Amino acid sequence: MKTVSDKNGDKRVALKMVMGDKVRDVTFEELAITNNLAHRALVSLLVRKGIIDPKEFLEELKKGPVIT
Repeated sequence: MKTVSDKNGDKRVALKMVMGDKVRDVTFEELAITNNLAHRALVSLLVRKGIIDPKEFLEELKKGPVIT
């Protein structure tokens, strides 16, 4: 898997995470993967609890973004 890099080949940092006295760089790739996993977990939970119907959810995804 390729990572987003600058012209020097360094991974681009999306944000810095500070926990106590430790600082950690989070790349755009890590941020995108984490966001994707969180969305998948949320959708799985909503389907399992019967709050949303998987077919309706897929239909909504096919519509694309709604811009107001």
